Parts: sequence; C-alpha cells; structure tokens
Amino acid sequence: MNHDTAVSGEPRKRKDSPSTHSFFGAPCWVSLTSRDLQATEEFYTAVLGWRWREAELGDRFRVALANGVPVAGIAAVASMWQTAVAWTPYFAVPDADVAAARTRERGGTAAVGPLSFPPGRAALLADRDGATFGIWQGELVSNWETWRRSAPTFIRLHTRNAFDSAIFYGEVLDWATGAPGCCEVEYEGGEVVLRSQGDVVARIDSGAVEAAPDPSVRPHWQVHFAVSDVARCARGAEKHGGSVLSEQATEAVLRDPDGAQFTVTSRDPRG
Repeated sequence: MNHDTAVSGEPRKRKDSPSTHSFFGAPCWVSLTSRDLQATEEFYTAVLGWRWREAELGDRFRVALANGVPVAGIAAVASMWQTAVAWTPYFAVPDADVAAARTRERGGTAAVGPLSFPPGRAALLADRDGATFGIWQGELVSNWETWRRSAPTFIRLHTRNAFDSAIFYGEVLDWATGAPGCCEVEYEGGEVVLRSQGDVVARIDSGAVEAAPDPSVRPHWQVHFAVSDVARCARGAEKHGGSVLSEQATEAVLRDPDGAQFTVTSRDPRG
C-alpha cells in the first residue's frame, strides 16, 4: 500500500476515501507521540516487527506497517506540543471545532488544536476524568473499513465510571443519536460496548482511580495491538529498554522506554 498520510501518521485523502462527514464517532486511527523517532522505531520494530515509511508531513512523522498494512502513526511532537509520550486513539468527527467545544463545555480540556492538517483537522483532547483522546475531521484511508474490521488495533477506556464516561463521549462524538453512520452503545456485564456498523470497536470499563500515583491505574485509553506471540513481545520489550507491567498467556501490558503504555494480545479483544 502507498497511502499518503496526515496528522500523526493519519491516512491521507484518496478519491474513494470515506469521510468523517458520513462515518463518525468511531475510532479511526491510533498514534504515539515521541521525543525520538529513531529510538521509537527501533523499539517497536524489535518488539512488534513493524516496518516504517515516512508521512507526507515530513521528518517528524512516520507510519508503522505490519505485513505492509498501516497500523499506527508516530509523531515526534511530544516536546513541541508539550505533551506526554503516550498512545492515543483518534475518533472520526464531522466537525473538529464542534467536538472540541463540546469537550470543553462538558468539563474536558483541549490540549492541542484543532489544527489544520490537509486534508482535514485534528485536536488532542482530554475527557473530564483526564483520559487523553484525539479527534480527526476529514478523509479516511481508502481501505479504512478493512483496517477497522481486521482490528490490528483495539481500544479500551479504563475510567472512573463507565456509564458517566459513555454519556460524555456520546455527547461529544454523537454516539447513539440515530443519525446515519453514528455508533451504537450497549451495556454488557458492567461494561459499555461501542459498536460501529455492528462491529465492536471499543469498550469502556469502570474502576480507574483519578488520584492514583500510578498512571496505569488512572483513567486512560489503552491501545491493544494484535500479535501472534505475546511472550516473545514481552521478552523483546524487556530486552530493548521497556518493561512488562503484567503478563498472561494471551495478553501482556507493556511500557516502552519513554513510558508509553500499550497492550499486546493474541486473542480478539472485541469479544
């Protein structure tokens, strides 16, 4: 594949690309802010086997590829934007300014933007419990449906109160509005389940502690990557300067050398 790219490795426009004007509210990309692109590339190549290509925006941006398919973006903007090094999900919105305004009105914050990154606009936000997320307005990658359904990435919000968070995000991202293209919300076993066109695309669970000294316990969006060998990824992280926060046979929570937390899983996290 030879997609152009936009913010944080965000897939760029093509004539047949779906747009956030007709398909919105769902996660559409994940990105890592970084202080050192080369060191970041080396770590994730060693741990996840990713390959890399440049993004059109220039030397600060890279796109990660798994078997030739774009999986995630890396942006060397942590120092420039004065943001923490972290994995962040981006949600598709029809209007970035409206979504950012709704976030502020409901007690959240706008850390960066909205900024223009042709062919769209993006912003880095935080919900009222402090969990960071991004929004993207514009064209999506032409094979975005394939990327979404194959689920090379999956996101889960660990938050103080899942029901309260679902209301916040629902109002910001137009979940469960009944409008064509919006996401549906269901409550299953104490969790909030987000579906887009019938597919589970995110989950929200309760129990995070806002004042916890450990950032892994505070409210945050956790990005999951599908892998074939969890143990190999865990050993690779330890060998290359990262750490293992928890490990099971089918899933491990890892931290890269800069402190960005992510999960590798060999099972389908949507189930």
